[in-house]
Amino acid sequence: MLGPIILIAICLMLLGLSIYLFLQGLRKTATEKVLNRLAAGQPQLAVEQTKWVGLERMFLRAGLGRPSERFGLWLSLWAAAMGLGFLLGSWVGLLIMLLVPPVALRLYIAIRYRRRIRRMIEQLPQLLDHTVRSLKSGRTLSDAVLGGIEASEDPLKAAMGRVQRNVQLGVNLPDAISDFAELYEQDELRMFALGLKVNHRYGGNASELLENLIKLIRERDQGARQLRALTGETRMTAWVLGLLPLILVSYFMLTNPGYMLGMWHDESGQTMLLSAAALQVLGSLALWRMLRSV
Repeated sequence: MLGPIILIAICLMLLGLSIYLFLQGLRKTATEKVLNRLAAGQPQLAVEQTKWVGLERMFLRAGLGRPSERFGLWLSLWAAAMGLGFLLGSWVGLLIMLLVPPVALRLYIAIRYRRRIRRMIEQLPQLLDHTVRSLKSGRTLSDAVLGGIEASEDPLKAAMGRVQRNVQLGVNLPDAISDFAELYEQDELRMFALGLKVNHRYGGNASELLENLIKLIRERDQGARQLRALTGETRMTAWVLGLLPLILVSYFMLTNPGYMLGMWHDESGQTMLLSAAALQVLGSLALWRMLRSV
Protein backbone atom coordinates (compact mmCIF):
# COMPACT_ATOMS: atom_id res chain seq x y z
CA MET A 1 0.00 0.00 0.00
CA LEU A 2 2.90 2.31 0.73
CA GLY A 3 4.43 1.90 -2.75
CA PRO A 4 1.51 3.41 -4.74
CA ILE A 5 1.33 6.31 -2.27
CA ILE A 6 5.01 7.10 -2.84
CA LEU A 7 4.55 6.96 -6.61
CA ILE A 8 1.52 9.25 -6.43
CA ALA A 9 3.47 11.70 -4.24
CA ILE A 10 6.38 11.72 -6.71
CA CYS A 11 4.04 12.28 -9.67
CA LEU A 12 2.30 15.15 -7.88
CA MET A 13 5.65 16.70 -7.00
CA LEU A 14 6.88 16.51 -10.60
CA LEU A 15 3.56 17.91 -11.85
CA GLY A 16 3.78 20.81 -9.41
CA LEU A 17 7.35 21.51 -10.47
CA SER A 18 6.40 21.57 -14.15
CA ILE A 19 3.50 23.95 -13.45
CA TYR A 20 5.80 26.20 -11.43
CA LEU A 21 8.38 26.36 -14.21
CA PHE A 22 5.67 27.05 -16.78
CA LEU A 23 4.21 29.93 -14.74
CA GLN A 24 7.69 31.29 -14.08
CA GLY A 25 8.32 31.42 -17.81
CA LEU A 26 5.03 33.24 -18.41
CA ARG A 27 5.88 35.91 -15.83
CA LYS A 28 8.76 37.19 -17.95
CA THR A 29 7.58 40.28 -19.78
CA ALA A 30 8.62 41.28 -23.26
CA THR A 31 10.79 44.05 -21.79
CA GLU A 32 12.78 41.58 -19.71
CA LYS A 33 13.38 39.38 -22.74
CA VAL A 34 14.65 42.35 -24.75
CA LEU A 35 16.96 43.37 -21.90
CA ASN A 36 18.29 39.82 -21.66
CA ARG A 37 19.09 39.84 -25.39
CA LEU A 38 20.85 43.19 -25.07
CA ALA A 39 22.85 41.98 -22.07
CA ALA A 40 24.03 38.82 -23.85
CA GLY A 41 27.81 38.86 -24.17
CA GLN A 42 28.19 41.93 -21.93
CA PRO A 43 30.14 41.93 -18.65
CA GLN A 44 28.06 40.51 -15.82
CA LEU A 45 27.89 42.04 -12.39
CA ALA A 46 29.22 40.02 -9.48
CA VAL A 47 26.60 37.61 -8.18
CA GLU A 48 25.76 37.80 -4.50
CA GLN A 49 27.07 34.91 -2.49
CA THR A 50 24.49 32.36 -1.45
CA LYS A 51 24.41 29.38 0.89
CA TRP A 52 25.54 27.19 -2.02
CA VAL A 53 28.88 28.96 -2.55
CA GLY A 54 30.90 25.75 -2.10
CA LEU A 55 28.72 23.77 -4.47
CA GLU A 56 28.74 26.54 -7.10
CA ARG A 57 32.52 26.80 -6.76
CA MET A 58 32.95 23.08 -7.50
CA PHE A 59 30.63 23.27 -10.51
CA LEU A 60 32.39 26.37 -11.91
CA ARG A 61 35.84 24.81 -11.53
CA ALA A 62 34.65 21.67 -13.32
CA GLY A 63 33.17 23.75 -16.17
CA LEU A 64 29.56 22.73 -15.45
CA GLY A 65 28.06 26.19 -14.93
CA ARG A 66 25.99 27.07 -11.88
CA PRO A 67 24.03 24.24 -10.17
CA SER A 68 21.20 26.60 -9.21
CA GLU A 69 20.07 26.77 -12.84
CA ARG A 70 18.64 23.22 -12.75
CA PHE A 71 18.55 22.60 -9.02
CA GLY A 72 14.82 21.88 -8.89
CA LEU A 73 15.02 19.35 -11.72
CA TRP A 74 17.97 17.47 -10.22
CA LEU A 75 16.33 17.44 -6.80
CA SER A 76 13.14 16.01 -8.28
CA LEU A 77 15.05 13.30 -10.14
CA TRP A 78 16.90 12.41 -6.94
CA ALA A 79 13.60 12.13 -5.04
CA ALA A 80 12.17 9.95 -7.80
CA ALA A 81 15.27 7.72 -7.69
CA MET A 82 14.88 7.32 -3.91
CA GLY A 83 11.23 6.38 -4.31
CA LEU A 84 12.11 3.83 -7.00
CA GLY A 85 14.87 2.42 -4.82
CA PHE A 86 12.42 2.02 -1.94
CA LEU A 87 9.94 0.17 -4.18
CA LEU A 88 12.61 -2.20 -5.53
CA GLY A 89 14.78 -2.74 -2.47
CA SER A 90 12.80 -1.51 0.55
CA TRP A 91 14.84 0.52 3.05
CA VAL A 92 18.16 -0.82 1.73
CA GLY A 93 17.30 0.48 -1.77
CA LEU A 94 16.21 3.82 -0.32
CA LEU A 95 19.49 4.15 1.59
CA ILE A 96 21.52 3.24 -1.51
CA MET A 97 19.72 5.80 -3.70
CA LEU A 98 20.06 8.37 -0.94
CA LEU A 99 23.86 8.03 -0.75
CA VAL A 100 25.02 6.84 -4.18
CA PRO A 101 23.93 9.84 -6.36
CA PRO A 102 25.68 12.53 -4.22
CA VAL A 103 28.85 10.44 -3.93
CA ALA A 104 28.84 9.68 -7.67
CA LEU A 105 28.29 13.38 -8.47
CA ARG A 106 31.14 14.38 -6.16
CA LEU A 107 33.51 11.88 -7.78
CA TYR A 108 32.46 12.98 -11.28
CA ILE A 109 33.08 16.65 -10.43
CA ALA A 110 36.47 15.84 -8.89
CA ILE A 111 37.58 13.77 -11.91
CA ARG A 112 36.33 16.39 -14.35
CA TYR A 113 38.08 19.18 -12.41
CA ARG A 114 41.40 17.31 -12.32
CA ARG A 115 41.29 16.62 -16.05
CA ARG A 116 40.30 20.20 -16.82
CA ILE A 117 42.97 21.80 -14.65
CA ARG A 118 45.62 19.44 -16.06
CA ARG A 119 44.68 20.50 -19.58
CA MET A 120 44.70 24.18 -18.56
CA ILE A 121 48.20 23.91 -17.10
CA GLU A 122 49.38 22.24 -20.31
CA GLN A 123 47.99 25.20 -22.30
CA LEU A 124 49.35 27.88 -19.96
CA PRO A 125 52.92 27.97 -21.41
CA GLN A 126 51.46 28.63 -24.86
CA LEU A 127 49.46 31.56 -23.48
CA LEU A 128 52.55 32.93 -21.74
CA ASP A 129 54.67 32.48 -24.87
CA HIS A 130 52.09 34.42 -26.90
CA THR A 131 52.13 37.11 -24.21
CA VAL A 132 55.94 37.37 -24.33
CA ARG A 133 55.95 37.74 -28.11
CA SER A 134 53.25 40.43 -27.88
CA LEU A 135 55.28 42.32 -25.26
CA LYS A 136 58.38 42.23 -27.44
CA SER A 137 56.33 43.63 -30.32
CA GLY A 138 55.48 46.71 -28.23
CA ARG A 139 52.07 45.94 -26.68
CA THR A 140 51.26 46.63 -23.05
CA LEU A 141 51.18 43.81 -20.51
CA SER A 142 47.40 43.91 -20.13
CA ASP A 143 46.79 43.86 -23.89
CA ALA A 144 49.36 41.09 -24.33
CA VAL A 145 47.74 38.86 -21.70
CA LEU A 146 44.21 39.47 -23.02
CA GLY A 147 45.45 38.78 -26.54
CA GLY A 148 47.01 35.53 -25.32
CA ILE A 149 43.66 34.53 -23.80
CA GLU A 150 41.90 35.18 -27.10
CA ALA A 151 44.50 33.08 -28.94
CA SER A 152 44.16 30.17 -26.49
CA GLU A 153 41.92 27.14 -26.85
CA ASP A 154 39.35 25.66 -24.53
CA PRO A 155 39.24 24.88 -21.67
CA LEU A 156 41.79 27.62 -20.79
CA LYS A 157 40.08 30.24 -22.95
CA ALA A 158 36.63 29.53 -21.50
CA ALA A 159 37.98 29.53 -17.93
CA MET A 160 39.92 32.77 -18.35
CA GLY A 161 36.82 34.48 -19.73
CA ARG A 162 36.35 35.30 -16.05
CA VAL A 163 39.55 37.40 -16.22
CA GLN A 164 38.37 39.22 -19.34
CA ARG A 165 35.02 40.08 -17.75
CA ASN A 166 36.68 41.40 -14.58
CA VAL A 167 39.09 43.56 -16.59
CA GLN A 168 36.19 44.96 -18.63
CA LEU A 169 34.41 45.80 -15.37
CA GLY A 170 37.42 47.90 -14.26
CA VAL A 171 39.44 45.42 -12.16
CA ASN A 172 43.17 45.67 -12.79
CA LEU A 173 44.80 42.67 -14.46
CA PRO A 174 46.87 41.36 -11.48
CA ASP A 175 43.79 41.28 -9.22
CA ALA A 176 41.72 39.58 -11.94
CA ILE A 177 44.40 36.89 -12.44
CA SER A 178 44.71 36.48 -8.65
CA ASP A 179 40.95 35.93 -8.36
CA PHE A 180 41.15 33.36 -11.16
CA ALA A 181 44.07 31.57 -9.46
CA GLU A 182 42.29 31.41 -6.11
CA LEU A 183 39.22 29.92 -7.77
CA TYR A 184 41.20 27.02 -9.26
CA GLU A 185 43.72 26.70 -6.38
CA GLN A 186 46.68 25.79 -8.61
CA ASP A 187 50.29 26.72 -7.86
CA GLU A 188 51.16 27.58 -11.47
CA LEU A 189 48.27 30.03 -11.71
CA ARG A 190 49.20 31.56 -8.36
CA MET A 191 52.80 32.07 -9.53
CA PHE A 192 51.44 33.75 -12.66
CA ALA A 193 49.29 36.07 -10.54
CA LEU A 194 52.17 36.80 -8.15
CA GLY A 195 54.49 37.66 -11.04
CA LEU A 196 51.97 40.11 -12.47
CA LYS A 197 51.45 41.71 -9.04
CA VAL A 198 55.18 42.18 -8.52
CA ASN A 199 55.59 43.65 -12.01
CA HIS A 200 52.56 45.93 -11.51
CA ARG A 201 53.88 47.28 -8.20
CA TYR A 202 57.64 47.45 -8.70
CA GLY A 203 58.04 47.35 -12.48
CA GLY A 204 60.77 45.40 -14.29
CA ASN A 205 61.14 43.27 -17.39
CA ALA A 206 57.79 41.47 -17.71
CA SER A 207 58.87 39.37 -20.70
CA GLU A 208 61.86 37.94 -18.81
CA LEU A 209 59.65 37.17 -15.82
CA LEU A 210 57.14 35.31 -17.98
CA GLU A 211 59.90 33.39 -19.78
CA ASN A 212 61.22 32.19 -16.42
CA LEU A 213 57.67 31.20 -15.45
CA ILE A 214 57.31 29.18 -18.67
CA LYS A 215 60.56 27.37 -17.89
CA LEU A 216 59.43 26.69 -14.32
CA ILE A 217 56.05 25.29 -15.40
CA ARG A 218 57.68 22.96 -17.94
CA GLU A 219 60.21 21.74 -15.38
CA ARG A 220 57.44 21.03 -12.88
CA ASP A 221 55.53 19.11 -15.53
CA GLN A 222 58.62 17.07 -16.41
CA GLY A 223 59.21 16.32 -12.73
CA ALA A 224 55.60 15.23 -12.26
CA ARG A 225 55.87 12.87 -15.24
CA GLN A 226 59.04 11.33 -13.83
CA LEU A 227 57.35 10.88 -10.44
CA ARG A 228 54.39 9.12 -12.06
CA ALA A 229 56.78 6.80 -13.87
CA LEU A 230 58.66 5.97 -10.65
CA THR A 231 55.46 5.34 -8.65
CA GLY A 232 53.67 3.34 -11.37
CA GLU A 233 54.16 0.04 -9.51
CA THR A 234 52.71 1.50 -6.30
CA ARG A 235 49.65 2.84 -8.09
CA MET A 236 49.09 -0.46 -9.90
CA THR A 237 49.27 -2.33 -6.57
CA ALA A 238 46.63 0.01 -5.10
CA TRP A 239 44.33 -0.58 -8.10
CA VAL A 240 44.70 -4.37 -7.73
CA LEU A 241 43.97 -4.24 -3.99
CA GLY A 242 40.91 -2.08 -4.57
CA LEU A 243 39.43 -4.09 -7.45
CA LEU A 244 40.26 -7.63 -6.29
CA PRO A 245 37.28 -7.99 -3.87
CA LEU A 246 34.87 -6.71 -6.53
CA ILE A 247 36.30 -9.12 -9.11
CA LEU A 248 35.92 -12.05 -6.70
CA VAL A 249 32.30 -11.15 -5.93
CA SER A 250 31.54 -10.85 -9.64
CA TYR A 251 33.16 -14.24 -10.27
CA PHE A 252 31.07 -15.90 -7.55
CA MET A 253 27.88 -14.31 -8.91
CA LEU A 254 28.63 -15.62 -12.41
CA THR A 255 29.74 -19.14 -11.48
CA ASN A 256 27.74 -19.87 -8.30
CA PRO A 257 25.10 -17.20 -7.64
CA GLY A 258 23.39 -19.37 -5.04
CA TYR A 259 26.42 -19.03 -2.77
CA MET A 260 26.15 -15.24 -2.52
CA LEU A 261 22.34 -15.21 -2.52
CA GLY A 262 22.29 -17.76 0.28
CA MET A 263 24.44 -15.47 2.38
CA TRP A 264 22.24 -12.49 1.51
CA HIS A 265 19.03 -14.25 2.57
CA ASP A 266 20.60 -15.30 5.87
CA GLU A 267 20.51 -12.66 8.59
CA SER A 268 24.11 -13.14 9.77
CA GLY A 269 25.34 -13.49 6.18
CA GLN A 270 23.62 -10.25 5.21
CA THR A 271 25.33 -8.50 8.11
CA MET A 272 28.69 -9.87 6.97
CA LEU A 273 28.14 -8.75 3.37
CA LEU A 274 27.11 -5.23 4.40
CA SER A 275 30.09 -4.99 6.74
CA ALA A 276 32.40 -6.20 3.96
CA ALA A 277 30.94 -3.60 1.57
CA ALA A 278 31.47 -0.83 4.14
CA LEU A 279 35.06 -1.97 4.75
CA GLN A 280 35.65 -2.10 0.98
CA VAL A 281 34.47 1.48 0.62
CA LEU A 282 36.66 2.65 3.52
CA GLY A 283 39.66 0.77 2.16
CA SER A 284 39.17 2.24 -1.31
CA LEU A 285 38.97 5.74 0.15
CA ALA A 286 42.15 5.13 2.16
CA LEU A 287 43.99 3.88 -0.93
CA TRP A 288 42.73 6.88 -2.91
CA ARG A 289 44.01 9.30 -0.28
CA MET A 290 47.37 7.51 -0.22
CA LEU A 291 47.63 7.71 -4.02
CA ARG A 292 46.92 11.44 -3.97
CA SER A 293 49.90 11.98 -1.66
CA VAL A 294 52.28 10.12 -4.01
